[in-house]
Amino acid sequence: MHATGTHFTDRTDAGRRLAALLDHLRGPGTVVVALPRGGVPVAAEVAASLGAPLDICVIRKLGVPYQPELGMGAIGEDGVRVINDQVLRPAGVTPEQLAAVEVRERAELERRARRYRGGRPPEDLRGRTVVVVDDGIATGSTARAACLIVRARGAARVVLAVPVAPRDWTERLGTVADELVCVGTPSPFFAIGEFYADFSQTGDAEVLRHLAAARAARAGPSTAASAPPPADGSTDAVAAADREVTLPAAGVRLTGRLTVPAGARGIVVFAHGSGSGRHSPRNRHVAGYLNRRGLATFLFDLLTEDEEEDRRNVFDVALLGARLTDVARALPAEQARAGGGPYLPLGLFGASTGAAAALWTAARLGDQVGAVVSRGGRPDLAGAQALGVVRAPTLLIVGGRDEVVIDLNRRARERLRCESELAVVPNAGHLFEEPGTLDRVAELAGDWFDGRLLPCGPPA
Repeated sequence: MHATGTHFTDRTDAGRRLAALLDHLRGPGTVVVALPRGGVPVAAEVAASLGAPLDICVIRKLGVPYQPELGMGAIGEDGVRVINDQVLRPAGVTPEQLAAVEVRERAELERRARRYRGGRPPEDLRGRTVVVVDDGIATGSTARAACLIVRARGAARVVLAVPVAPRDWTERLGTVADELVCVGTPSPFFAIGEFYADFSQTGDAEVLRHLAAARAARAGPSTAASAPPPADGSTDAVAAADREVTLPAAGVRLTGRLTVPAGARGIVVFAHGSGSGRHSPRNRHVAGYLNRRGLATFLFDLLTEDEEEDRRNVFDVALLGARLTDVARALPAEQARAGGGPYLPLGLFGASTGAAAALWTAARLGDQVGAVVSRGGRPDLAGAQALGVVRAPTLLIVGGRDEVVIDLNRRARERLRCESELAVVPNAGHLFEEPGTLDRVAELAGDWFDGRLLPCGPPA
Protein backbone atom coordinates (compact mmCIF):
# COMPACT_ATOMS: atom_id res chain seq x y z
CA MET A 1 0.00 0.00 0.00
CA HIS A 2 1.33 3.37 -0.99
CA ALA A 3 0.14 6.78 0.12
CA THR A 4 1.30 10.01 -1.52
CA GLY A 5 -0.51 13.03 -3.00
CA THR A 6 -4.23 12.63 -3.45
CA HIS A 7 -5.50 15.30 -5.83
CA PHE A 8 -5.72 14.57 -9.57
CA THR A 9 -6.39 16.72 -12.59
CA ASP A 10 -8.58 14.01 -14.15
CA ARG A 11 -8.71 10.23 -14.59
CA THR A 12 -5.86 10.27 -17.11
CA ASP A 13 -3.59 12.04 -14.62
CA ALA A 14 -4.69 9.57 -11.93
CA GLY A 15 -3.89 6.64 -14.22
CA ARG A 16 -0.38 7.89 -14.95
CA ARG A 17 0.38 8.39 -11.27
CA LEU A 18 -1.02 4.98 -10.42
CA ALA A 19 0.98 3.34 -13.21
CA ALA A 20 4.20 4.68 -11.65
CA LEU A 21 3.54 2.44 -8.62
CA LEU A 22 2.96 -0.71 -10.68
CA ASP A 23 6.13 -1.05 -12.73
CA HIS A 24 7.07 -4.19 -10.78
CA LEU A 25 4.17 -5.96 -12.49
CA ARG A 26 5.50 -5.44 -16.00
CA GLY A 27 5.72 -8.71 -17.92
CA PRO A 28 3.96 -10.97 -20.42
CA GLY A 29 1.84 -12.61 -17.74
CA THR A 30 0.03 -9.41 -16.65
CA VAL A 31 -3.45 -8.32 -17.68
CA VAL A 32 -5.14 -5.04 -16.69
CA VAL A 33 -8.88 -5.26 -16.02
CA ALA A 34 -10.91 -2.05 -15.67
CA LEU A 35 -14.23 -1.39 -13.96
CA PRO A 36 -16.41 0.53 -16.43
CA ARG A 37 -17.04 3.24 -16.84
CA GLY A 38 -14.88 5.53 -14.68
CA GLY A 39 -12.11 2.98 -14.20
CA VAL A 40 -11.41 2.61 -17.92
CA PRO A 41 -9.47 5.89 -18.53
CA VAL A 42 -7.38 5.14 -15.43
CA ALA A 43 -6.74 1.53 -16.48
CA ALA A 44 -5.87 2.58 -20.05
CA GLU A 45 -2.87 4.51 -18.72
CA VAL A 46 -1.83 1.59 -16.53
CA ALA A 47 -2.10 -0.91 -19.39
CA ALA A 48 -0.11 1.34 -21.73
CA SER A 49 2.63 1.80 -19.13
CA LEU A 50 2.89 -1.93 -18.43
CA GLY A 51 2.53 -2.97 -22.06
CA ALA A 52 -0.32 -5.22 -20.94
CA PRO A 53 -3.67 -6.10 -22.53
CA LEU A 54 -6.67 -4.07 -21.34
CA ASP A 55 -9.97 -5.80 -20.59
CA ILE A 56 -13.07 -4.91 -18.59
CA CYS A 57 -15.01 -6.44 -15.72
CA VAL A 58 -18.58 -5.17 -15.88
CA ILE A 59 -19.98 -4.47 -12.42
CA ARG A 60 -23.26 -2.85 -11.38
CA LYS A 61 -23.72 -1.29 -7.97
CA LEU A 62 -26.91 -2.20 -6.13
CA GLY A 63 -28.08 1.15 -4.82
CA VAL A 64 -30.49 1.58 -1.92
CA PRO A 65 -33.89 2.21 -3.60
CA TYR A 66 -34.49 5.62 -2.06
CA GLN A 67 -30.79 6.61 -2.09
CA PRO A 68 -29.19 5.02 -5.19
CA GLU A 69 -25.79 6.61 -4.53
CA LEU A 70 -25.48 4.42 -1.41
CA GLY A 71 -24.33 0.95 -2.44
CA MET A 72 -25.85 -2.01 -0.59
CA GLY A 73 -23.94 -4.45 -2.77
CA ALA A 74 -22.86 -5.22 -6.31
CA ILE A 75 -23.32 -7.78 -9.05
CA GLY A 76 -20.94 -8.75 -11.82
CA GLU A 77 -20.42 -11.01 -14.76
CA ASP A 78 -20.55 -14.77 -14.27
CA GLY A 79 -23.30 -14.38 -11.67
CA VAL A 80 -21.09 -12.88 -8.96
CA ARG A 81 -23.13 -11.17 -6.22
CA VAL A 82 -21.83 -9.25 -3.20
CA ILE A 83 -24.16 -7.86 -0.51
CA ASN A 84 -23.05 -5.32 2.11
CA ASP A 85 -25.09 -6.15 5.22
CA GLN A 86 -23.69 -3.12 7.03
CA VAL A 87 -25.62 -0.95 4.57
CA LEU A 88 -28.54 -3.24 3.80
CA ARG A 89 -29.81 -3.78 7.35
CA PRO A 90 -29.76 -0.17 8.63
CA ALA A 91 -31.39 0.97 5.37
CA GLY A 92 -34.36 -1.32 6.02
CA VAL A 93 -34.38 -2.69 2.47
CA THR A 94 -36.79 -5.61 2.07
CA PRO A 95 -35.93 -8.80 0.12
CA GLU A 96 -38.49 -7.76 -2.50
CA GLN A 97 -36.87 -4.35 -2.94
CA LEU A 98 -33.42 -5.91 -3.20
CA ALA A 99 -34.66 -8.39 -5.81
CA ALA A 100 -36.23 -5.60 -7.87
CA VAL A 101 -32.98 -3.61 -7.88
CA GLU A 102 -31.03 -6.74 -8.86
CA VAL A 103 -33.31 -7.51 -11.80
CA ARG A 104 -32.93 -3.98 -13.17
CA GLU A 105 -29.18 -3.81 -12.67
CA ARG A 106 -28.64 -7.31 -14.11
CA ALA A 107 -30.35 -6.22 -17.34
CA GLU A 108 -28.13 -3.13 -17.53
CA LEU A 109 -25.03 -5.20 -16.76
CA GLU A 110 -25.77 -7.59 -19.62
CA ARG A 111 -26.43 -4.68 -21.99
CA ARG A 112 -23.12 -3.03 -21.15
CA ALA A 113 -21.18 -6.27 -21.43
CA ARG A 114 -22.55 -6.85 -24.93
CA ARG A 115 -21.89 -3.26 -25.92
CA TYR A 116 -18.34 -3.01 -24.59
CA ARG A 117 -17.15 -6.42 -25.77
CA GLY A 118 -18.77 -6.21 -29.20
CA GLY A 119 -18.91 -9.99 -29.49
CA ARG A 120 -15.25 -10.46 -28.48
CA PRO A 121 -14.53 -13.00 -25.72
CA PRO A 122 -12.99 -11.83 -22.43
CA GLU A 123 -9.22 -11.96 -22.08
CA ASP A 124 -7.96 -15.34 -20.88
CA LEU A 125 -6.92 -14.81 -17.24
CA ARG A 126 -5.89 -18.35 -16.36
CA GLY A 127 -2.55 -18.44 -14.56
CA ARG A 128 -1.92 -14.71 -15.02
CA THR A 129 -1.44 -11.68 -12.80
CA VAL A 130 -4.56 -9.54 -13.05
CA VAL A 131 -4.50 -5.86 -12.07
CA VAL A 132 -8.05 -4.70 -11.25
CA VAL A 133 -8.32 -0.91 -11.69
CA ASP A 134 -11.03 1.60 -10.77
CA ASP A 135 -10.99 5.39 -10.36
CA GLY A 136 -11.33 5.06 -6.58
CA ILE A 137 -12.80 3.08 -3.70
CA ALA A 138 -15.85 4.21 -1.72
CA THR A 139 -17.68 1.32 -0.05
CA GLY A 140 -15.64 -1.29 -1.92
CA SER A 141 -18.58 -3.45 -3.04
CA THR A 142 -17.85 -3.17 -6.75
CA ALA A 143 -14.11 -3.73 -6.28
CA ARG A 144 -14.80 -6.80 -4.16
CA ALA A 145 -17.09 -8.23 -6.84
CA ALA A 146 -14.49 -7.58 -9.55
CA CYS A 147 -11.76 -9.36 -7.61
CA LEU A 148 -14.04 -12.35 -7.07
CA ILE A 149 -14.83 -12.47 -10.79
CA VAL A 150 -11.22 -12.43 -12.00
CA ARG A 151 -10.29 -15.02 -9.36
CA ALA A 152 -13.11 -17.26 -10.59
CA ARG A 153 -11.78 -16.87 -14.13
CA GLY A 154 -8.48 -18.40 -13.09
CA ALA A 155 -6.24 -15.47 -12.14
CA ALA A 156 -3.13 -16.71 -10.35
CA ARG A 157 -2.56 -13.36 -8.63
CA VAL A 158 -5.00 -10.48 -8.10
CA VAL A 159 -3.79 -6.90 -7.60
CA LEU A 160 -6.36 -4.23 -6.76
CA ALA A 161 -5.06 -0.79 -7.79
CA VAL A 162 -6.82 2.57 -7.41
CA PRO A 163 -5.79 6.23 -7.27
CA VAL A 164 -7.65 7.04 -4.05
CA ALA A 165 -9.38 5.17 -1.22
CA PRO A 166 -10.36 5.58 2.46
CA ARG A 167 -7.69 4.77 5.01
CA ASP A 168 -9.42 1.58 6.14
CA TRP A 169 -9.70 0.12 2.64
CA THR A 170 -7.06 -2.53 3.33
CA GLU A 171 -9.18 -3.87 6.20
CA ARG A 172 -12.24 -4.05 3.93
CA LEU A 173 -10.58 -5.60 0.89
CA GLY A 174 -7.39 -7.27 2.05
CA THR A 175 -8.93 -10.75 1.82
CA VAL A 176 -10.03 -10.52 -1.84
CA ALA A 177 -6.71 -9.42 -3.41
CA ASP A 178 -3.11 -10.54 -3.08
CA GLU A 179 -1.82 -6.97 -3.28
CA LEU A 180 -3.41 -3.55 -2.77
CA VAL A 181 -1.93 -0.45 -4.42
CA CYS A 182 -3.20 3.09 -3.94
CA VAL A 183 -1.76 6.52 -4.73
CA GLY A 184 -3.37 8.16 -1.70
CA THR A 185 -5.58 7.41 1.30
CA PRO A 186 -6.75 10.81 2.56
CA SER A 187 -8.76 11.51 5.66
CA PRO A 188 -11.48 12.64 5.95
CA PHE A 189 -12.92 10.82 2.94
CA PHE A 190 -16.46 11.59 1.75
CA ALA A 191 -16.56 10.87 -1.99
CA ILE A 192 -14.14 9.86 -4.74
CA GLY A 193 -14.97 12.92 -6.84
CA GLU A 194 -13.70 15.38 -4.25
CA PHE A 195 -10.12 14.35 -5.12
CA TYR A 196 -10.45 15.10 -8.86
CA ALA A 197 -10.52 18.56 -10.43
CA ASP A 198 -12.42 16.99 -13.36
CA PHE A 199 -14.64 14.07 -12.35
CA SER A 200 -17.14 14.34 -15.19
CA GLN A 201 -18.98 11.16 -16.12
CA THR A 202 -17.27 8.72 -18.47
CA GLY A 203 -19.54 7.83 -21.39
CA ASP A 204 -19.86 4.61 -23.36
CA ALA A 205 -18.15 6.24 -26.35
CA GLU A 206 -15.06 6.99 -24.24
CA VAL A 207 -14.98 3.44 -22.88
CA LEU A 208 -15.15 1.99 -26.40
CA ARG A 209 -12.47 4.38 -27.63
CA HIS A 210 -10.00 3.34 -24.92
CA LEU A 211 -10.65 -0.36 -25.50
CA ALA A 212 -10.24 -0.01 -29.27
CA ALA A 213 -7.03 2.03 -28.84
CA ALA A 214 -5.57 -0.57 -26.47
CA ARG A 215 -6.32 -3.40 -28.92
CA ALA A 216 -4.87 -1.42 -31.82
CA ALA A 217 -1.71 -0.51 -29.88
CA ARG A 218 -0.99 -4.16 -29.11
CA ALA A 219 -1.67 -5.13 -32.73
CA GLY A 220 1.01 -2.76 -34.01
CA PRO A 221 1.48 0.85 -35.19
CA SER A 222 0.01 0.29 -38.66
CA THR A 223 -3.15 -1.20 -37.22
CA ALA A 224 -3.44 1.53 -34.62
CA ALA A 225 -3.20 4.21 -37.28
CA SER A 226 -5.94 2.68 -39.39
CA ALA A 227 -8.17 1.22 -36.70
CA PRO A 228 -11.85 1.71 -37.60
CA PRO A 229 -14.37 3.16 -35.16
CA PRO A 230 -16.60 0.74 -33.22
CA ALA A 231 -19.13 -0.99 -35.44
CA ASP A 232 -22.11 0.36 -33.50
CA GLY A 233 -21.19 3.96 -34.23
CA SER A 234 -20.16 4.76 -30.63
CA THR A 235 -17.28 7.07 -31.49
CA ASP A 236 -16.51 10.49 -30.11
CA ALA A 237 -19.49 12.80 -30.42
CA VAL A 238 -18.39 14.32 -33.74
CA ALA A 239 -21.50 16.17 -34.87
CA ALA A 240 -23.05 15.23 -38.20
CA ALA A 241 -25.34 18.22 -37.58
CA ASP A 242 -25.23 21.03 -35.03
CA ARG A 243 -27.36 24.05 -35.87
CA GLU A 244 -30.37 26.10 -34.91
CA VAL A 245 -33.65 25.29 -36.65
CA THR A 246 -37.16 26.72 -36.51
CA LEU A 247 -40.18 24.42 -36.57
CA PRO A 248 -43.95 25.03 -36.74
CA ALA A 249 -45.88 24.06 -33.61
CA ALA A 250 -49.52 24.77 -32.69
CA GLY A 251 -49.77 27.97 -34.68
CA VAL A 252 -46.34 29.45 -33.88
CA ARG A 253 -42.76 28.84 -34.96
CA LEU A 254 -40.32 27.71 -32.28
CA THR A 255 -36.53 27.84 -32.41
CA GLY A 256 -34.27 25.11 -31.12
CA ARG A 257 -30.75 23.65 -31.28
CA LEU A 258 -30.44 20.34 -33.13
CA THR A 259 -27.26 18.33 -32.47
CA VAL A 260 -26.83 14.96 -34.19
CA PRO A 261 -23.58 13.07 -33.38
CA ALA A 262 -22.16 10.82 -36.06
CA GLY A 263 -23.77 7.40 -35.77
CA ALA A 264 -26.54 8.64 -33.45
CA ARG A 265 -28.79 5.87 -32.13
CA GLY A 266 -31.71 8.03 -30.98
CA ILE A 267 -32.82 11.60 -30.41
CA VAL A 268 -33.89 13.24 -27.13
CA VAL A 269 -36.14 16.31 -27.25
CA PHE A 270 -35.82 18.64 -24.26
CA ALA A 271 -38.89 20.41 -22.89
CA HIS A 272 -38.72 23.24 -20.36
CA GLY A 273 -41.63 25.17 -18.99
CA SER A 274 -40.22 28.57 -19.91
CA GLY A 275 -38.71 30.25 -22.94
CA SER A 276 -35.19 29.50 -21.69
CA GLY A 277 -35.26 25.90 -22.90
CA ARG A 278 -32.51 26.01 -25.50
CA HIS A 279 -30.36 28.35 -23.40
CA SER A 280 -30.76 26.56 -20.05
CA PRO A 281 -27.23 25.73 -18.83
CA ARG A 282 -28.57 22.66 -17.01
CA ASN A 283 -30.33 21.30 -20.08
CA ARG A 284 -27.28 22.01 -22.22
CA HIS A 285 -25.06 20.20 -19.73
CA VAL A 286 -27.23 17.09 -19.85
CA ALA A 287 -27.58 17.32 -23.64
CA GLY A 288 -23.81 17.49 -24.08
CA TYR A 289 -23.43 14.33 -22.02
CA LEU A 290 -26.07 12.54 -24.10
CA ASN A 291 -24.31 13.66 -27.30
CA ARG A 292 -21.09 12.05 -26.04
CA ARG A 293 -23.06 8.85 -25.49
CA GLY A 294 -24.18 8.84 -29.10
CA LEU A 295 -27.64 10.40 -28.74
CA ALA A 296 -28.89 13.34 -30.79
CA THR A 297 -30.60 16.18 -28.91
CA PHE A 298 -33.04 18.98 -29.70
CA LEU A 299 -33.28 21.83 -27.19
CA PHE A 300 -36.02 24.32 -27.98
CA ASP A 301 -38.28 26.99 -26.51
CA LEU A 302 -41.84 25.86 -25.78
CA LEU A 303 -42.96 29.48 -25.43
CA THR A 304 -42.14 32.63 -27.34
CA GLU A 305 -40.55 35.53 -25.44
CA ASP A 306 -43.85 37.42 -25.35
CA GLU A 307 -45.77 34.37 -24.10
CA GLU A 308 -43.29 33.73 -21.31
CA GLU A 309 -44.14 37.09 -19.74
CA ASP A 310 -47.55 35.69 -18.82
CA ARG A 311 -46.70 33.12 -16.13
CA ARG A 312 -50.02 31.36 -16.68
CA ASN A 313 -48.61 30.00 -19.95
CA VAL A 314 -45.81 28.23 -18.05
CA PHE A 315 -48.46 26.08 -16.34
CA ASP A 316 -50.66 25.55 -19.41
CA VAL A 317 -49.72 21.88 -19.89
CA ALA A 318 -52.16 21.37 -22.78
CA LEU A 319 -50.51 24.24 -24.67
CA LEU A 320 -46.98 23.07 -23.88
CA GLY A 321 -47.81 19.44 -24.65
CA ALA A 322 -49.47 20.28 -27.98
CA ARG A 323 -46.38 22.20 -29.07
CA LEU A 324 -44.03 19.45 -27.95
CA THR A 325 -46.12 16.91 -29.87
CA ASP A 326 -45.98 19.00 -33.04
CA VAL A 327 -42.22 19.40 -32.70
CA ALA A 328 -41.77 15.65 -32.22
CA ARG A 329 -43.76 15.04 -35.40
CA ALA A 330 -41.79 17.63 -37.40
CA LEU A 331 -38.33 16.55 -36.25
CA PRO A 332 -37.78 13.49 -38.48
CA ALA A 333 -37.98 15.55 -41.66
CA GLU A 334 -35.76 18.28 -40.18
CA GLN A 335 -33.23 15.75 -38.94
CA ALA A 336 -33.11 14.16 -42.41
CA ARG A 337 -32.52 17.60 -44.00
CA ALA A 338 -29.68 18.17 -41.54
CA GLY A 339 -27.91 15.08 -42.85
CA GLY A 340 -28.60 13.02 -39.75
CA GLY A 341 -29.50 9.85 -41.65
CA PRO A 342 -32.62 7.73 -41.14
CA TYR A 343 -35.33 8.26 -38.54
CA LEU A 344 -34.04 8.19 -34.96
CA PRO A 345 -36.05 6.67 -32.08
CA LEU A 346 -37.55 9.39 -29.88
CA GLY A 347 -36.96 10.15 -26.21
CA LEU A 348 -38.31 13.07 -24.17
CA PHE A 349 -36.52 14.94 -21.36
CA GLY A 350 -38.66 17.33 -19.35
CA ALA A 351 -37.72 19.81 -16.63
CA SER A 352 -40.10 21.78 -14.40
CA THR A 353 -43.53 21.96 -16.09
CA GLY A 354 -41.85 20.67 -19.23
CA ALA A 355 -41.92 17.25 -17.57
CA ALA A 356 -45.72 17.39 -17.54
CA ALA A 357 -45.65 18.38 -21.21
CA ALA A 358 -43.36 15.43 -21.98
CA LEU A 359 -45.76 12.99 -20.32
CA TRP A 360 -48.75 14.64 -22.03
CA THR A 361 -46.96 14.10 -25.36
CA ALA A 362 -46.01 10.53 -24.47
CA ALA A 363 -49.67 9.80 -23.75
CA ARG A 364 -50.63 11.31 -27.11
CA LEU A 365 -47.97 9.54 -29.19
CA GLY A 366 -48.07 6.16 -27.43
CA ASP A 367 -45.44 3.69 -28.66
CA GLN A 368 -43.78 6.34 -30.83
CA VAL A 369 -42.01 7.61 -27.67
CA GLY A 370 -39.29 5.24 -26.50
CA ALA A 371 -38.59 6.73 -23.05
CA VAL A 372 -39.24 9.77 -20.86
CA VAL A 373 -36.99 11.38 -18.24
CA SER A 374 -38.11 14.12 -15.83
CA ARG A 375 -35.60 16.32 -13.96
CA GLY A 376 -37.01 18.14 -10.96
CA GLY A 377 -40.28 18.10 -12.84
CA ARG A 378 -43.97 18.39 -12.13
CA PRO A 379 -45.34 15.20 -13.71
CA ASP A 380 -48.48 15.56 -11.59
CA LEU A 381 -49.54 18.49 -13.78
CA ALA A 382 -49.97 16.16 -16.76
CA GLY A 383 -53.19 14.97 -15.13
CA ALA A 384 -54.37 11.56 -14.00
CA GLN A 385 -55.92 10.68 -17.36
CA ALA A 386 -52.69 11.29 -19.33
CA LEU A 387 -50.48 9.58 -16.73
CA GLY A 388 -52.66 6.49 -16.84
CA VAL A 389 -52.12 5.92 -20.57
CA VAL A 390 -48.39 6.68 -20.89
CA ARG A 391 -46.63 3.62 -22.32
CA ALA A 392 -43.05 4.91 -22.50
CA PRO A 393 -40.70 3.85 -19.67
CA THR A 394 -40.50 6.88 -17.38
CA LEU A 395 -37.72 7.97 -15.02
CA LEU A 396 -38.49 10.67 -12.46
CA ILE A 397 -35.33 12.34 -11.08
CA VAL A 398 -35.68 14.56 -8.01
CA GLY A 399 -33.19 16.23 -5.67
CA GLY A 400 -32.98 14.77 -2.17
CA ARG A 401 -33.56 18.21 -0.62
CA ASP A 402 -36.58 18.95 -2.81
CA GLU A 403 -39.05 17.34 -0.42
CA VAL A 404 -42.25 18.85 -1.78
CA VAL A 405 -41.42 17.83 -5.35
CA ILE A 406 -40.40 14.35 -4.20
CA ASP A 407 -43.88 13.88 -2.77
CA LEU A 408 -45.53 15.20 -5.94
CA ASN A 409 -43.44 12.83 -8.06
CA ARG A 410 -44.32 9.86 -5.86
CA ARG A 411 -48.01 10.59 -6.23
CA ALA A 412 -47.67 11.00 -9.99
CA ARG A 413 -45.76 7.75 -10.27
CA GLU A 414 -48.60 5.90 -8.54
CA ARG A 415 -50.83 6.85 -11.49
CA LEU A 416 -48.38 5.58 -14.13
CA ARG A 417 -49.08 2.14 -15.59
CA CYS A 418 -45.84 1.90 -17.56
CA GLU A 419 -42.33 0.90 -16.44
CA SER A 420 -41.25 3.67 -14.08
CA GLU A 421 -38.68 4.58 -11.48
CA LEU A 422 -38.14 7.42 -9.01
CA ALA A 423 -34.47 8.33 -8.57
CA VAL A 424 -33.58 10.67 -5.71
CA VAL A 425 -30.18 12.37 -6.05
CA PRO A 426 -28.73 12.81 -2.53
CA ASN A 427 -27.94 16.34 -1.31
CA ALA A 428 -29.42 17.95 -4.44
CA GLY A 429 -31.83 20.87 -4.42
CA HIS A 430 -34.52 21.64 -6.96
CA LEU A 431 -32.08 23.09 -9.53
CA PHE A 432 -29.27 20.53 -9.00
CA GLU A 433 -26.71 23.27 -8.48
CA GLU A 434 -24.68 21.30 -5.92
CA PRO A 435 -21.32 19.90 -7.16
CA GLY A 436 -21.70 16.62 -9.02
CA THR A 437 -25.50 16.42 -8.78
CA LEU A 438 -26.18 17.48 -12.37
CA ASP A 439 -23.58 14.98 -13.59
CA ARG A 440 -25.56 12.32 -11.76
CA VAL A 441 -28.74 13.48 -13.49
CA ALA A 442 -27.00 13.18 -16.86
CA GLU A 443 -25.74 9.68 -16.11
CA LEU A 444 -29.16 8.51 -14.90
CA ALA A 445 -30.78 9.92 -18.03
CA GLY A 446 -28.20 8.36 -20.32
CA ASP A 447 -28.59 4.96 -18.69
CA TRP A 448 -32.38 5.21 -18.96
CA PHE A 449 -32.40 6.12 -22.65
CA ASP A 450 -29.80 3.49 -23.56
CA GLY A 451 -31.53 0.29 -24.60
CA ARG A 452 -35.00 1.90 -24.56
CA LEU A 453 -34.79 4.02 -27.70
CA LEU A 454 -35.58 1.35 -30.28
CA PRO A 455 -36.47 1.84 -33.97
CA CYS A 456 -40.24 2.13 -34.44
CA GLY A 457 -40.90 4.65 -37.22
CA PRO A 458 -41.62 8.40 -36.98
CA PRO A 459 -44.62 9.81 -35.08
CA ALA A 460 -47.71 10.00 -37.29
